[in-house]
Amino acid sequence: MADTFRLTMAQANPVMGDLEGNAARVREVWQQAKDAGSDLVAFPEMFIVGYNAQDLILKPALQAAALDVIDRLAADCADGPVIAVGGPYAHAGKLYNAYFVLKGGKVVHRQLKHHLPNYTVFDEARLFDPGPVSGPYDVNGVRIGSPICEDAWFGDVPETMQETGAEILIVPNGSPYYRDKFDRRVTHMVARVIETGLPLVYLNMVGGQDDQVFDGGSFVLNPGGELAMQLPVFDEVVAHVGFTRTERGWRCEAGPRAVLPAGEEQDYRVCVEALRDYMGKTGFRKVLLGLSGGIDSALVATIAVDALGADNVRCVMLPSEYTSQGSLDDAEDIAKRLGVRYDFVPIAEGRAAITNTLAPLFAGTEPGLTEENIQSRLRGLLLMALSNKFGEMLLTTGNKSEVAVGYATIYGDMAGGYNPIKDMYKTRVFETSRWRNAVHREWMSGPAGEVIPPAIIDKPPSAELRPDQKDEDSLPPYDVLDAILFMLVDEDKSVAECVAAGYDRETVKRVEHLIYISEYKRFQSAPGARLSKKAFWLDRRYPIVNRFRDPS
Repeated sequence: MADTFRLTMAQANPVMGDLEGNAARVREVWQQAKDAGSDLVAFPEMFIVGYNAQDLILKPALQAAALDVIDRLAADCADGPVIAVGGPYAHAGKLYNAYFVLKGGKVVHRQLKHHLPNYTVFDEARLFDPGPVSGPYDVNGVRIGSPICEDAWFGDVPETMQETGAEILIVPNGSPYYRDKFDRRVTHMVARVIETGLPLVYLNMVGGQDDQVFDGGSFVLNPGGELAMQLPVFDEVVAHVGFTRTERGWRCEAGPRAVLPAGEEQDYRVCVEALRDYMGKTGFRKVLLGLSGGIDSALVATIAVDALGADNVRCVMLPSEYTSQGSLDDAEDIAKRLGVRYDFVPIAEGRAAITNTLAPLFAGTEPGLTEENIQSRLRGLLLMALSNKFGEMLLTTGNKSEVAVGYATIYGDMAGGYNPIKDMYKTRVFETSRWRNAVHREWMSGPAGEVIPPAIIDKPPSAELRPDQKDEDSLPPYDVLDAILFMLVDEDKSVAECVAAGYDRETVKRVEHLIYISEYKRFQSAPGARLSKKAFWLDRRYPIVNRFRDPS
């Protein structure tokens, strides 16, 4: 009976659908584990395909290709550590979220996920069949139980594994970020450790996939809930972990304990990593965006530089006669601070041509919102032309407050391929901008210091589509708007509850109405980094046609 056990944890970043590339990463880490003398190398949930695959996972061709890749992995890695890796398993007309154990050239065990999450971004009850609750597998004489992700949030699966002989629990995860989620993970895993009396390895993937970012933060708990090892968030890490058999069972040897950053830093890191991986995994290298001189585009430009480097970011100022001198100066200022390419493209001539073209049809009408939106749509047209011409992906810059109430022009400033601040309320945009000016980290490619001019942060927000326009001409102050939006959107509170919290009923009803009538815009909006449990897209799905209004 072995008295020591060595595990290699692969906190790794898969690429969705890149079966061969993901398998190559498995081989690479397996070799490191072999060199380190490990008994087992463990990868996250669904690593071979990537997570969350959504309906892609239902394609029989993908399922067959994934199983073929796993079988070849087993054959190629027969003479070293055991491999545990996640992937789909199609069998007898059913499809499972599985964890494959590869040993001696073949698949020797398949752990099938039992509890299938069906909330927020997860649709597993629609995609997979629930597997039976089963026992542990053997790795060089040590019995390992691997409840897959959600299976460890409930007591029955780990308890069954413990009762059938498991000595160590290794939990593979594809758990995406939202603020403060880490504390919930730890709470649930501590409960499993206390219930089973077993050490537990929580292994999470890292990297961006569409709107979601998997934040890693893998850790090891000893019986009693003591933290033995903590890996950093967001970074790819290969960690070798030693376990020793004692008279009280297996214990993990003390390892590094990374200090996790505060919530505002993690949110910003998500915005950076989401854009970096979205670009890298789709094959884009460069981005462009309209730089208005306002805070939203300033923060998006900063995120883009931190994600991709200044040489890969183009900022374009597209002024009209309503663009203030302050905005012109501020846009040029931040472009210089960030070191990006800065193009100046006035829209007056193009706008005049469109106005003249429409004049016969608009005769006898008063100028208004239509004419204002022409400016925004002309800017979108010009930016998309640059994107098409130079192969640079266009970023949109609308914050969550604007996305929620439709304070954006469809086919105008909503045009683009990705929105790094889509799930960031306006008040948090201000907070994040101040934070970035004060903080610099090694994962940021942009310069340190005050990269966003204070003038941009301090001035009243404005779309500058008519003389002396301010956002608060048509919206409540952002601190009020965001508080109401948080209650209605993120917390699903009623109008009555908002009023009870001190907000004017007429204002709350107006905000509620704007949310509902803007749904069609969100259906056509670019994806963006998910920071909360109620991000617009998979977390919150509402009908476009909808006459319901809260009567309270």
